[in-house]
Amino acid sequence: MGERSDHPQGPGAAEDSGAQEIEATVVLGLRITNWPALRAAAIAAVEELDFEGIDPAGQRRELLREVAEDANAALGALLHPDRLVAAIPGVEAVGGTLEISVTEDFAPDFAELFPLDGDEEGGNAAGDWTLTPRTACLLHAQLLGLADAAYDDLDEHEDEPVADGEEADWTVFGRLPQRTWRLHRNWRRSMARTFDDLADDLALGEWPLPRCLAEEIALRMALVDARTLLGAQPESVADMMGDLPADLYDYDWDGCHDELFGVYGPDDGDPELTAEQRAELLLTATHPEGWFLNYEDAEEREAQRGYRR
Repeated sequence: MGERSDHPQGPGAAEDSGAQEIEATVVLGLRITNWPALRAAAIAAVEELDFEGIDPAGQRRELLREVAEDANAALGALLHPDRLVAAIPGVEAVGGTLEISVTEDFAPDFAELFPLDGDEEGGNAAGDWTLTPRTACLLHAQLLGLADAAYDDLDEHEDEPVADGEEADWTVFGRLPQRTWRLHRNWRRSMARTFDDLADDLALGEWPLPRCLAEEIALRMALVDARTLLGAQPESVADMMGDLPADLYDYDWDGCHDELFGVYGPDDGDPELTAEQRAELLLTATHPEGWFLNYEDAEEREAQRGYRR
């Protein structure tokens, strides 16, 4: 004899159970691992939407712009309740809201991204130079901090030129060569994005190898700031590291200069010059508008990756 069931079956089940409307709460923790793929999916989703009102075409263009530039907007387009419920048979959405927030304490797992080939203590027994988890963590933090500061400069000053003697009013752009001080907002926005690009490399477990002159400057600035922070606030840096494994090559800034610069970029000219010296000569000879041109031997970054702000 079969077991008795208290659950009604058949087409009238929902009506008999009194469960015509259900409120469901879903909390997701997400990590963006491929921004170009996320953006492409969001753009495709927006293209499928039906817009109503006075200017449907304008609404579509504005939302397309938002999802192309902002990861939160892209997630919003893909995770909208109507879109999610549409994939569930026998259910229709009767309302709902979507809230997306950035987890403040999120950080890449640098121990996993930059594993050490060593003993149980986590040391690098092989003896070869490597970008260690602690170095990557500190450098990543400085790159993100510089990106934040650069966008803050933009929000405050827009196209206002950096005035001689007033460099301290600018957190980032006052530190750049004077020939850049009068450049337009779009140039500054592209410069701000270079810090994010290098930080994204680290978040994906890749060495932040500069692919253009602007990235050379961005990485140099981050290395200077990392060295300065470590010297001025070692306790704060130690707190930042948490339980990341320690290694002989932690915070080897000279090694970073030797190993991260010169992989891409100019290799002609005086063979006695270092990679940094050759890049410095190219910086001097190139107008700042050309600093974002990709090195011939480096893979180009996604052209439609957008900006954080």
